[in-house]
Amino acid sequence: QGQLVESGGGLVQAGGSLRLSCPASRIIFSDFIISDLGWYRQTPGKQRELVAGLSSGGANNYADSVKGRFTISRDNAKKTLYLQMNSLKPEDTAVYYCAVRIGNNREYWGRGTQVTVSS
Repeated sequence: QGQLVESGGGLVQAGGSLRLSCPASRIIFSDFIISDLGWYRQTPGKQRELVAGLSSGGANNYADSVKGRFTISRDNAKKTLYLQMNSLKPEDTAVYYCAVRIGNNREYWGRGTQVTVSS
């Protein structure tokens, strides 16, 4: 836990946008390009939930609540994972975590970044 450091969180009004970044500087390039990536979020008292996933092959999936508003992407050359969040809603308020999975037994998590959406 906490090997990666997200950035881009903050306070935004409803309807606004934020872009989260997660540089995987501690992961070598050859591992990053075969990794599956994900963004999760968690609010107090609730389990961490998957917001968006992106496989090494480019397949993505999104939670129903963010479809059409959030976009997950990766820049392999920069070894960085992104989450573009548009049309933000108060219910998107949470701590957001990035995750990098390599194979079946290696997993790296971010420390979390707070996103707060005011109404």
